[in-house]
Amino acid sequence: MLLLELVVNGRHHQVEVEPATTLLEVLRDKLEITSAKVGCNAGDCGACAILLDGVLVNSCITNALIADGRKVTTLEGLAEPGELHPLQRAFHEHYGAQCGYCTPGMLMAAKALLDETPAPTREEVKRAVSGNLCRCTGYVKIVDSIMAAAQTMAAREVG
Repeated sequence: MLLLELVVNGRHHQVEVEPATTLLEVLRDKLEITSAKVGCNAGDCGACAILLDGVLVNSCITNALIADGRKVTTLEGLAEPGELHPLQRAFHEHYGAQCGYCTPGMLMAAKALLDETPAPTREEVKRAVSGNLCRCTGYVKIVDSIMAAAQTMAAREVG
């Protein structure tokens, strides 16, 4: 067993892991953070997407030891206490979530995009979520939600 130290959603954690443990296993099994979903376990569906030092990664194929000493953000760390993040609000208001299984990964992909490109085009949004599979919405409402969130976030920065 190896000791892993990481900051998840602003909280410092120390966990013991086997060398082959994935970051998804640490999040779900050791830290009981369940927004990152177990989907394909091959890095293809995006259900497990999280931010590692602000960079979008699929936690199912990321060795946990890579996160040693680093910052992890999951859906649970997206919003401020008592208030939805603009992305979460937009997904609710614009029907970007259906069954909800892909939604955490979609939101994390959208967050990574908006952190880097605050005013994306629809094509940039489509490209940003192309690694996330959704079987319910057909993506139109997801793209609409991300575009609306981008506008809300831009208006907050101006105002």
